[in-house]
Amino acid sequence: KIALAAPAIAGWAQAQTRINSVVGGVMLGAQFYSFREKPFDQMLQAFVDTGLGECELYAPHVELDTRSLPQAERREALRKWRLSVSLDEFRNARKKFDAAGVNLYAYNLSFRDDFTDEEIDCGFLMAKALGVGLITASSTVTVAKRVAPFAEKHSVKVAFHGHDNIDDPNEFSTPASFAAALTMSKQFAINLDIGHFTAANFDALDYMRKNHDMIVVLHIKDRKKNRGQNTPWGEGD
Repeated sequence: KIALAAPAIAGWAQAQTRINSVVGGVMLGAQFYSFREKPFDQMLQAFVDTGLGECELYAPHVELDTRSLPQAERREALRKWRLSVSLDEFRNARKKFDAAGVNLYAYNLSFRDDFTDEEIDCGFLMAKALGVGLITASSTVTVAKRVAPFAEKHSVKVAFHGHDNIDDPNEFSTPASFAAALTMSKQFAINLDIGHFTAANFDALDYMRKNHDMIVVLHIKDRKKNRGQNTPWGEGD
């Protein structure tokens, strides 16, 4: 259905109608990653077809595709691309979201320890070119310290996304790791993934009740405790 609907993209510019997927005051949307098997335009069409009006854009869907390069060359090629790409590419991507009636509320760019300071700075410029004031990031505690001054400089919030790797204190997974980041910058917040948080054997509901003012994005999925598998919704813990 989505493939057949792709020609409707040409009509987006005439639509301009914002899709309203706010239910009971809660903004419901999806990560672009949720439709990752589709090309960019078909992913956006999937939002239109399913009535999702809020989107978190996954960086690899707008960045250089390095899969055709030898493994050893991919990281440096991506770094060079980030430092040289025209920001018009990101502005044009935002125009597609606006034309489709989908609100782009966050850019998911995961700063890691191998990022140079120049790459970190460019990430914030990309977010601003996309017209968003929020970056979500699966990062490390150590790189968060380096990201902090750039978040302050650009006045862009960064919400850290956790996983279930409680064995590595440098990875975001525990309440303590999130708390450590929040002390680094007034621009830092939390992107809580309740599936990963549960798999790490923490109580997501209790954590939300106590920290809701610092949680700006909530990823909802179901997993088993003890670093268990993803499950269909309602079949996990």
